[in-house]
This record gives sequence, C-alpha cells and structure tokens, in this order.
Amino acid sequence: MKKSRAIWILTPLFGTFVYISLYCIAAFLYPGGNQLDKNAKGFSWTQNYWCNLLNEHAMNGQLNTARPVALMAMFVLCITLAAFWYIFPRQVDFSRSWRIAIQLSGVIAMLVGLFIFTNLHDSIINIAGVCALLAVTGTFIGIYKLRWRDLFVMGIFNIILIALNNILYYGDDLKMYLPIVQKITFLFFLLWICLIDIRLFFFRYERR
Repeated sequence: MKKSRAIWILTPLFGTFVYISLYCIAAFLYPGGNQLDKNAKGFSWTQNYWCNLLNEHAMNGQLNTARPVALMAMFVLCITLAAFWYIFPRQVDFSRSWRIAIQLSGVIAMLVGLFIFTNLHDSIINIAGVCALLAVTGTFIGIYKLRWRDLFVMGIFNIILIALNNILYYGDDLKMYLPIVQKITFLFFLLWICLIDIRLFFFRYERR
C-alpha cells in the first residue's frame, strides 16, 4: 500500500500536534493565579494544572479568557485518543471481539473525558480511567504481539509515572510537585502514543 493512502493512520499524530499548539495558546491567555500564589500573573508551568485552563474563572478570580481555547484543545485531545484506539486494534492481529472491545473502551473513555471541565472533574477522571483500562491493556498486548519491546518498556515507564502522580496527589506535603510531574507524565504519554502511531504507519506500509 502506498504511504499516501495509509496517511490516515497518522491521524492521532496530527491531532497531538494540534492539541499541544492549542494548549500553549491557552496557557498564554490564562490571566493568572496558581496553587502557591493566587495573585501571580499568567500561567505557571510548574504550579498550574491543565484543568486550571478549563475553569470558568482563573485562580486569581478573573474571568478565564483561556477557557474557550482550552475547551477546544480538550475536544481535539479526546478525538485524537479515540481515533488512536479505533485505529490501533485494526492494525494488530486481534480477534474480532478483542478489537471491538478495545475500540469501545477507548472511544467511550474519551467521550466521558469530554466532560472533565464540569464540576464533576474528579469523578469524570476516575470514570474515564476505568473505561480506558481495557483500551490501555489492549495496547500493551498489541505492542507485545508486535514485539515492539522498546515501546512496551516505554509504556511500563508511563505506568510508573501515573503511580507517582497518585502518590503526589494523596500526599499533602508533596502536592506542590504534582503540576510539573503531571505535565511530564502527560507529555510522555502523548509521545508514547505518537511513537506507536508512527511505528504502526511504517509497519502497515512494510507488510503490504
């Protein structure tokens, strides 16, 4: 198959670039305030959370001018990850039932994730996380079946980072480090998804 005809496989890669661009624009538009200083100006990459950009008001009390862009970024992110979990199992030697289960798990998780900006933020994260569990498990199984050991190890490191996030979240004395660790974790996860997507693109091309 010609690479030009398989370019749709890279949809998650393109979506990730759009999301990161919108994220940076939203961060630039954020009025100010963070967990250490409510009167601080602008967005702090070490003390503000992603969800701060989604709130109706900034932490300094001002109307959050970053919100429209942040909501657009969140929409792009959810569509991007839903696309990944729709595409990935179609390119791996899964049974039909497994393929559908992974696709449904990923897509439903991202549909739930669209509501992360609401007052049910924590509950939405938990529900989306549970829904995505099968999709993530399927991703690991798929990578293992394809013998992509480097990406499998990278995925394990992602799990370790997620565990670290939980430790920091529930440890009050360590919570000040959570915003930066959260961003590192998220960027590393997106990098993992993009590398899988790129590998998948060339894998499909080579096997044809």
